Amino acid sequence: MKKRFNTKRVALCGLLLAMMLILGWIEKQIPTPHPALKLGLSNSVLIFAVYMLDIPTAYVLMFFKVFLSNVLFGSLGVSFALGLAGGVVSLTAMVLISRVKGMHTVTVSIVGGVMHHVGQIVMALLVVNTPGLLAALPFLMIGGLIFGALTGVCADRVMRYMKHMKL
Repeated sequence: MKKRFNTKRVALCGLLLAMMLILGWIEKQIPTPHPALKLGLSNSVLIFAVYMLDIPTAYVLMFFKVFLSNVLFGSLGVSFALGLAGGVVSLTAMVLISRVKGMHTVTVSIVGGVMHHVGQIVMALLVVNTPGLLAALPFLMIGGLIFGALTGVCADRVMRYMKHMKL
């Protein structure tokens, strides 16, 4: 029986979480035309986790990234709820579509980028009950498409070089 939590795996998860937090901090420094529009750099790490690790580990990494990002860079209020909703919807969509035979990593990332915004808008509608938020969704989906493609390319390139590693 393979041990799930060996030292190498725990260290790798710690490094991946640190990378996600650093990438999240870097993208906070880059101005965007809309506050909800982000590059999604840490999404490339989650894609790596979906393909190279396992699904439960990917969800744990996503949760700790959202939680620690809000503790370090934001607050545990509405931004945590929005981030968690976007993360859960996005990661679930990526997990499901990544299981389709022949699905390319970039497509998985695009779906994740778009669905992140869907999750956030739905949560925002539940929290603030302002239907006007739906007006931003097409703009955010285009951003999710573009930035999802870019992070997907990054994740694909990294995974090509790391496939030989035994994680």
